[in-house]
Amino acid sequence: MASVRTTSGIGAKAGGAVPPFQVFLEEHRTLVYRFLLASVGPNEADDCFQETFLAALRAYPNLRDAGNLRGWVLAIATRKAIDAGRRRARRPVPMADLGDEIEPSASTGAEAASFDGDHPLWRAVLALPARQRAAVVHRVVLDQPYPEIARAMDSSEEAARANVYQGLKKLREAWRER
Repeated sequence: MASVRTTSGIGAKAGGAVPPFQVFLEEHRTLVYRFLLASVGPNEADDCFQETFLAALRAYPNLRDAGNLRGWVLAIATRKAIDAGRRRARRPVPMADLGDEIEPSASTGAEAASFDGDHPLWRAVLALPARQRAAVVHRVVLDQPYPEIARAMDSSEEAARANVYQGLKKLREAWRER
Protein backbone atom coordinates (compact mmCIF):
# COMPACT_ATOMS: atom_id res chain seq x y z
CA MET A 1 0.00 0.00 0.00
CA ALA A 2 1.51 3.35 -1.04
CA SER A 3 1.55 6.12 1.51
CA VAL A 4 -0.34 9.32 0.87
CA ARG A 5 1.63 12.52 0.51
CA THR A 6 0.59 15.42 2.68
CA THR A 7 0.41 19.05 1.63
CA SER A 8 1.96 20.35 4.83
CA GLY A 9 4.89 19.39 7.04
CA ILE A 10 2.52 18.24 9.81
CA GLY A 11 3.17 14.64 10.66
CA ALA A 12 6.48 14.53 8.82
CA LYS A 13 8.54 14.66 12.01
CA ALA A 14 6.77 11.70 13.57
CA GLY A 15 7.12 9.51 10.49
CA GLY A 16 4.39 8.54 8.15
CA ALA A 17 3.52 10.65 5.14
CA VAL A 18 6.27 12.38 3.20
CA PRO A 19 5.91 16.19 3.16
CA PRO A 20 6.21 18.20 -0.06
CA PHE A 21 9.82 18.67 -1.13
CA GLN A 22 9.73 22.43 -0.47
CA VAL A 23 8.75 21.83 3.17
CA PHE A 24 11.51 19.23 3.48
CA LEU A 25 14.03 21.65 1.97
CA GLU A 26 13.06 24.50 4.29
CA GLU A 27 13.29 22.27 7.36
CA HIS A 28 16.72 20.80 6.59
CA ARG A 29 18.66 23.31 4.51
CA THR A 30 20.35 25.13 7.41
CA LEU A 31 21.55 21.93 9.05
CA VAL A 32 22.85 20.52 5.76
CA TYR A 33 24.62 23.75 4.83
CA ARG A 34 26.20 23.97 8.27
CA PHE A 35 27.49 20.40 7.93
CA LEU A 36 28.86 21.03 4.44
CA LEU A 37 30.48 24.32 5.39
CA ALA A 38 32.37 22.58 8.17
CA SER A 39 33.16 19.52 6.03
CA VAL A 40 34.36 21.01 2.77
CA GLY A 41 34.87 24.70 3.52
CA PRO A 42 33.16 27.74 2.07
CA ASN A 43 34.59 27.35 -1.44
CA GLU A 44 32.87 24.02 -2.06
CA ALA A 45 29.92 24.14 0.34
CA ASP A 46 27.53 25.75 -2.16
CA ASP A 47 28.25 23.17 -4.86
CA CYS A 48 27.91 20.27 -2.42
CA PHE A 49 24.68 21.77 -1.07
CA GLN A 50 23.20 21.89 -4.55
CA GLU A 51 24.38 18.37 -5.36
CA THR A 52 22.89 17.11 -2.08
CA PHE A 53 19.45 18.53 -2.69
CA LEU A 54 19.45 17.58 -6.37
CA ALA A 55 20.16 13.99 -5.36
CA ALA A 56 17.45 14.22 -2.70
CA LEU A 57 14.99 15.64 -5.24
CA ARG A 58 15.70 12.77 -7.64
CA ALA A 59 15.10 10.17 -4.93
CA TYR A 60 12.24 11.99 -3.19
CA PRO A 61 9.37 10.55 -5.27
CA ASN A 62 10.36 7.04 -4.15
CA LEU A 63 10.25 7.83 -0.42
CA ARG A 64 7.36 6.24 1.42
CA ASP A 65 8.12 7.17 5.03
CA ALA A 66 9.24 10.45 6.58
CA GLY A 67 10.46 8.82 9.77
CA ASN A 68 14.10 9.93 9.41
CA LEU A 69 14.36 12.57 6.71
CA ARG A 70 17.07 14.38 8.67
CA GLY A 71 19.28 11.30 8.76
CA TRP A 72 18.53 10.53 5.13
CA VAL A 73 19.55 13.98 3.85
CA LEU A 74 22.66 14.05 6.10
CA ALA A 75 23.69 10.68 4.63
CA ILE A 76 23.44 12.20 1.14
CA ALA A 77 25.38 15.29 2.27
CA THR A 78 28.08 13.10 3.81
CA ARG A 79 28.58 11.22 0.56
CA LYS A 80 28.76 14.52 -1.35
CA ALA A 81 31.35 15.87 1.12
CA ILE A 82 33.45 12.72 0.76
CA ASP A 83 33.22 12.97 -3.03
CA ALA A 84 34.30 16.64 -2.86
CA GLY A 85 37.35 15.64 -0.82
CA ARG A 86 38.26 13.02 -3.37
CA ARG A 87 37.85 15.51 -6.22
CA ARG A 88 40.00 18.04 -4.36
CA ALA A 89 42.75 15.44 -3.90
CA ARG A 90 42.81 14.75 -7.66
CA ARG A 91 42.70 18.42 -8.68
CA PRO A 92 45.95 19.85 -10.05
CA VAL A 93 47.59 22.46 -7.84
CA PRO A 94 48.83 25.62 -9.58
CA MET A 95 52.56 26.09 -9.10
CA ALA A 96 54.95 28.95 -9.75
CA ASP A 97 57.50 28.43 -12.49
CA LEU A 98 60.09 26.19 -10.89
CA GLY A 99 62.60 26.33 -13.67
CA ASP A 100 64.95 23.37 -13.94
CA GLU A 101 65.01 22.44 -10.27
CA ILE A 102 62.14 20.81 -8.51
CA GLU A 103 62.57 20.04 -4.84
CA PRO A 104 60.51 17.32 -3.22
CA SER A 105 57.96 18.62 -0.77
CA ALA A 106 56.76 17.13 2.49
CA SER A 107 53.31 18.49 1.72
CA THR A 108 50.29 16.73 3.18
CA GLY A 109 47.92 18.11 0.60
CA ALA A 110 46.51 20.73 2.97
CA GLU A 111 47.74 23.53 0.71
CA ALA A 112 45.54 22.29 -2.12
CA ALA A 113 42.55 22.17 0.16
CA SER A 114 43.02 25.53 1.86
CA PHE A 115 40.53 28.33 1.39
CA ASP A 116 40.48 32.08 1.95
CA GLY A 117 40.15 31.82 5.76
CA ASP A 118 43.60 30.16 5.85
CA HIS A 119 43.13 29.31 9.51
CA PRO A 120 45.46 26.53 10.70
CA LEU A 121 42.58 24.56 12.17
CA TRP A 122 40.69 24.53 8.84
CA ARG A 123 43.84 23.47 7.03
CA ALA A 124 44.22 20.60 9.48
CA VAL A 125 40.56 19.59 9.13
CA LEU A 126 40.72 19.68 5.34
CA ALA A 127 43.95 17.65 5.38
CA LEU A 128 42.16 14.74 7.08
CA PRO A 129 41.11 11.78 4.92
CA ALA A 130 37.57 12.33 3.62
CA ARG A 131 35.81 9.78 5.84
CA GLN A 132 37.59 10.96 8.98
CA ARG A 133 36.78 14.58 8.14
CA ALA A 134 33.10 13.78 7.61
CA ALA A 135 32.94 11.76 10.85
CA VAL A 136 34.62 14.53 12.87
CA VAL A 137 32.24 17.15 11.49
CA HIS A 138 29.21 14.96 12.25
CA ARG A 139 30.43 14.42 15.83
CA VAL A 140 31.92 17.80 16.74
CA VAL A 141 29.99 20.32 14.66
CA LEU A 142 26.60 18.60 14.47
CA ASP A 143 26.95 16.84 17.85
CA GLN A 144 25.50 13.62 16.48
CA PRO A 145 25.65 10.32 18.37
CA TYR A 146 27.68 7.51 16.85
CA PRO A 147 24.68 5.47 15.60
CA GLU A 148 23.54 8.46 13.51
CA ILE A 149 27.07 9.03 12.22
CA ALA A 150 27.24 5.38 11.20
CA ARG A 151 23.94 5.63 9.32
CA ALA A 152 25.00 8.86 7.59
CA MET A 153 28.29 7.34 6.53
CA ASP A 154 26.82 3.94 5.65
CA SER A 155 29.17 2.15 8.03
CA SER A 156 29.16 0.38 11.35
CA GLU A 157 29.06 2.23 14.64
CA GLU A 158 32.57 0.93 15.38
CA ALA A 159 33.86 2.34 12.10
CA ALA A 160 32.23 5.70 12.87
CA ARG A 161 33.90 5.74 16.31
CA ALA A 162 37.24 4.80 14.76
CA ASN A 163 37.00 7.53 12.12
CA VAL A 164 36.16 10.17 14.74
CA TYR A 165 38.94 8.94 17.03
CA GLN A 166 41.58 8.88 14.30
CA GLY A 167 40.48 12.25 12.90
CA LEU A 168 40.59 13.95 16.30
CA LYS A 169 43.94 12.31 17.05
CA LYS A 170 45.40 13.72 13.82
CA LEU A 171 43.95 17.15 14.57
CA ARG A 172 45.50 17.15 18.05
CA GLU A 173 48.88 16.13 16.60
CA ALA A 174 48.69 18.84 13.94
CA TRP A 175 47.76 21.39 16.57
CA ARG A 176 50.68 20.39 18.84
CA GLU A 177 53.11 20.72 15.93
CA ARG A 178 51.98 24.28 15.43
